[in-house]
Amino acid sequence: MLSHVLRYFRFRLRSGNAHGLHSPFVFGLYTDVVLHTGHYAAFGPIEQRRHDLRQDQRRLRITDFGAGSQTGAGAEREVRAIARSAAKPPRLAQLLFRLVNRFQPATILELGTSLGLTTAYLAAASSRARVFTLEGCPQTAAVARETLQQLRLGNVQLTEGNFDETLPRVLAALPGPLDFAFFDGNHRYEPTLRYFEQCMPHRTDESVFIFDDIHWSADMERAWAAIKAHPEVTLTIDLFFVGLVFFRRQQPKQHFTLRIEERGLGV
Repeated sequence: MLSHVLRYFRFRLRSGNAHGLHSPFVFGLYTDVVLHTGHYAAFGPIEQRRHDLRQDQRRLRITDFGAGSQTGAGAEREVRAIARSAAKPPRLAQLLFRLVNRFQPATILELGTSLGLTTAYLAAASSRARVFTLEGCPQTAAVARETLQQLRLGNVQLTEGNFDETLPRVLAALPGPLDFAFFDGNHRYEPTLRYFEQCMPHRTDESVFIFDDIHWSADMERAWAAIKAHPEVTLTIDLFFVGLVFFRRQQPKQHFTLRIEERGLGV
């Protein structure tokens, strides 16, 4: 935990804000989407579901193919513990909602469904989008299905199993290009890069890839550096909590490290 705090302070020292942003695309995205604090009607039902899950005492047997949890949790966990620590917080999930709302992707991929809360935000942002979400743990996936059913989100296809096996199948069956992807399923260097490379043939110049917890560990920081250096990546935005990746050919290769003030995501 201490090393994560140190990484955050290091980020703060080198990060900036809207002042000095000369890219109109990045300036608009940062000021209108990242720092936006407005409320959407879709937020209420999802946050009510979060509240209910935080009271849920059911115990799940966790199947973890990734880097594990920083909380040191064991093979069995209560739903309420997952909802409080592993599920993405409202501020991050609502940022993803705003990004989908901004770019209006037709096809969305999520690696790491968890309890389905972030999935719900992705799906609720655009009813015309098709969301393909992957979850490694069967018992967690079952709760996610409850979430999606309760929220009446019918534009989601959930696939459970090891990403090494399920991701190639899902990518091969996509109905069109991969417009938007959220990588949150395996916080290790090699799998993160492998999943990124597997998704690359399916993206377009307008696709948006988002990587969660890019400063979660030294391993993830290494992965983020490799993604930034990829020759087809032209623009990245490091928000500490997540990294945004773009492939806009008309954009000169640039990397931004932007601070999210207290009115935004915070810490």
